[in-house]
Amino acid sequence: MKMKKIMKKEKVAVIGLGYVGLPLAVQASLKGYEVYGLDNDKQKIKKIKKNQSPIQEKFLIKNIHQAKIKATCRSSVLKKADIILICVPTPVDKNFYPDLKPVRKAVETITHHLNSKNKPLIVIESTINPGVSEEVVEPIFREAGYKVGRDYELSHCPERINPGDSRWNVTNINRVVGSFTKRGLQKTLNFYKDIIDAEIYPMKSIREAEAVKIIENSFRDINIAFVNELAKSFDKLNIDIVDVIQGASTKPFAFMPHWPSCGVGGHCIPVDPYYLIERAKQAGFNHKFLKTAREINNSMPEYTVELMQNSLNEIKKPLNGTKIGILGLSYKANVDDLRETPAFKIIDLLKKQKAKVLTFDPYFPQLSDVKNLKELLRKSEAILLVTDHKEFKSIEAKDFQRYKIKVIIDGKNCLNKEEIKRKKIIYKGIGH
Repeated sequence: MKMKKIMKKEKVAVIGLGYVGLPLAVQASLKGYEVYGLDNDKQKIKKIKKNQSPIQEKFLIKNIHQAKIKATCRSSVLKKADIILICVPTPVDKNFYPDLKPVRKAVETITHHLNSKNKPLIVIESTINPGVSEEVVEPIFREAGYKVGRDYELSHCPERINPGDSRWNVTNINRVVGSFTKRGLQKTLNFYKDIIDAEIYPMKSIREAEAVKIIENSFRDINIAFVNELAKSFDKLNIDIVDVIQGASTKPFAFMPHWPSCGVGGHCIPVDPYYLIERAKQAGFNHKFLKTAREINNSMPEYTVELMQNSLNEIKKPLNGTKIGILGLSYKANVDDLRETPAFKIIDLLKKQKAKVLTFDPYFPQLSDVKNLKELLRKSEAILLVTDHKEFKSIEAKDFQRYKIKVIIDGKNCLNKEEIKRKKIIYKGIGH
């Protein structure tokens, strides 16, 4: 009986082993690809080599020990790759201007090691504004003497991740892809269909693929800004925004609930709209709506600190000298992710008013001012909840009372408002 010949799968190199790149590298390895992981963080590389996840993410913790990732800081491994995935950050600077330096550097690194005999497929997973592949990335290759379609293929598959989500991860989220050529598009479709058990949707152009991610997160930013503004308004009108949103959610069509909070964090929502704002500005268009949404969401940390000040005023205490405990540093519940977290802005604002700030986050003990939650409660006069970690949501009103907490500002509207008020503790949520 003849044995079927097993086709050797292609070699994949992943540049950037963070929240996007590492799950992709693990998944590609589990699907039988020979995977190289490239990152300049030596400590991260050491952990991955020991089959340990440097990121507290369920999919990684469960699967990284089964993956065979050749993690390294040496870019020369790119010479071996048939497929190269660019998964580097695309942040904004202090003036909210898009910073494409990580993408540029990754592309320049590839040009130094590109094996044109293999005609490698290069896929940008990093979030970029429409036009970057054509106006920034392709010219770098061209200047290095490489022609798209002849020496390499260039595609874009915007990342889709949701840190901390137990249902949706790199294995099952639908993706979109766009490319410069039909051959490149087909190669990209084949690769992602092979590693992901979800729909892989082809876009007509690489520019359209770039626009998809920007639209997704701008949509969320706008809707969050809407409810944040409503929260401020309803606070004046003595209407509970949470109750109203829950009521509106009973409509089975044409309404999608979004929730107010003390600030918008994460790498996508507070960043991606700026990429579109700036690119459209270069083309002569002014995104007034997106700008307004960003202004509203950026104002929420200041609004939250105002709530604290106003609440302390009720008991005739100033911010100056008051011991305020901060619950959470992460931008999102139950993850160790500080990207664009509103916590640091809130802390800075409180310190400018000379409040005595203490912080605690179970996911960041090294950044916390106290060892545990009990110590934070014991040393605080007022509490400001920034992150709705499960450890904080389970705090009972009697616990706040036991530690003589006088004021609670609930930045995520996740605590038991009625029970806290029954204990004669001043409670303020965001419109709640």
